[in-house]
Amino acid sequence: MTRHTASASRMIRFNKPYGVLSQFTAEGAWRGLKDFIDLPGVYVAGRLDADSEGLLLLTDDGQLQARIADPRFKMDKTYWVQVEGVPDETALAALRQGVMLKDGLTRPARVRPLAEPPNLWDRDPPVRMRKSIPTAWIELVIKEGRNRQVRRMTAAVGFPTLRLIRTAIGPYGLEGLAPGVWVDAGVASNGKCT
Repeated sequence: MTRHTASASRMIRFNKPYGVLSQFTAEGAWRGLKDFIDLPGVYVAGRLDADSEGLLLLTDDGQLQARIADPRFKMDKTYWVQVEGVPDETALAALRQGVMLKDGLTRPARVRPLAEPPNLWDRDPPVRMRKSIPTAWIELVIKEGRNRQVRRMTAAVGFPTLRLIRTAIGPYGLEGLAPGVWVDAGVASNGKCT
């Protein structure tokens, strides 16, 4: 059981499903966080596109929110990426070195081939794949958070992203969370999990 003191901050780990915005209000066909989280006073720390899945953090501590979201703090963000095609070592090396995008060169990434993740939930709606083109999974770790960066990086090396799941932000992971489920991680005032 997590205990909070008067000075403790609240940290929520949420497995954001596909089709949900990183905001409480719905827009158009996209659902909002209010459909899943009914907690006053917590705010998203970093964003995750509606067509991406996985770990989203929310907190009631503005300083902690800034530390998580701001690329100056260089917090690792880990993604499982299903791509169209099978990346060769040349493509993986390019991702490791940094990829030139329209908004400049990305920082070097850590990347490795990944077997299809075990116990992976089905996406709703399912990913649309072409039968004639194989797919592969990679794990990609970046320290930045540009708009749609992972998708743009894989496309730049010739392997468009089909499915994108964020599995970790710094020390916070997705473990034990089904899509649409959140838990209170209990963060103390120093930003450490309790």
